[in-house]
Amino acid sequence: MEKLQPKFNKMEKITIDNYLDNHYINRSNWLRAAVLGANDGIISVSSLAIGVAAASSVREPIMLATVAGLVAGALSMAAGEYVSVSSQTDTEKADIEREKQELKEMPETELNILIQIFEKRGLKKETAQQVAIELTEKDALGTHMREELGINEISQANPIQAAIASGTSFLVGGVLPLLVVLFIPVLGMEYWLYGFTTIFLGILGAVSAKTGGSSMAKAIVRISIWGTLAMGLSALVGYIFGVNV
Repeated sequence: MEKLQPKFNKMEKITIDNYLDNHYINRSNWLRAAVLGANDGIISVSSLAIGVAAASSVREPIMLATVAGLVAGALSMAAGEYVSVSSQTDTEKADIEREKQELKEMPETELNILIQIFEKRGLKKETAQQVAIELTEKDALGTHMREELGINEISQANPIQAAIASGTSFLVGGVLPLLVVLFIPVLGMEYWLYGFTTIFLGILGAVSAKTGGSSMAKAIVRISIWGTLAMGLSALVGYIFGVNV
């Protein structure tokens, strides 16, 4: 098997930071929260509007329910995302503090753990030892955060960023069915909502797939199926328990 050799172009200056910034994984934290928020905004507000529309013959209660669901949902998403990610951050901080203590009390044991990690990844024992020693001398805590705990700049949670992305995207997603409620005739509104929401979900799936570098077709089908299921069940509840107002 031919050995891999790095090739350098003297005219080309590429830094590792610039190279890594182009990878899709760097978008994972905010993209997950944004897609979750927008998807929840579209489906939740649409499902709520469909359920009420199935039981109402006038626009006012549909609008009231839609606006209330939009505001409450956005605040709930932002708060929930902040609390959830903050809990993750607290866990990460606790692990980092524990790692600091272990590095202080038993550095030899921690070095051996690092060597074993590199060996399991395919390095020879001598190479693993050399790499572990050099990385420990440069930044022991940072090395153990990455290699032992799996915590790095990309994966570290950001509660504020996640809360803003989730809450804002919920509002953006929820406004779309609200526009349908405002301008579409009340008669048969649930069917219009279903049709437009399916289109909105398809667009969201395509955009999220494009941003994340994944398959558009798979994302569109996945998000449309679950959205259709949620809206169908909401309409069923509205028909069964609704009273015309």
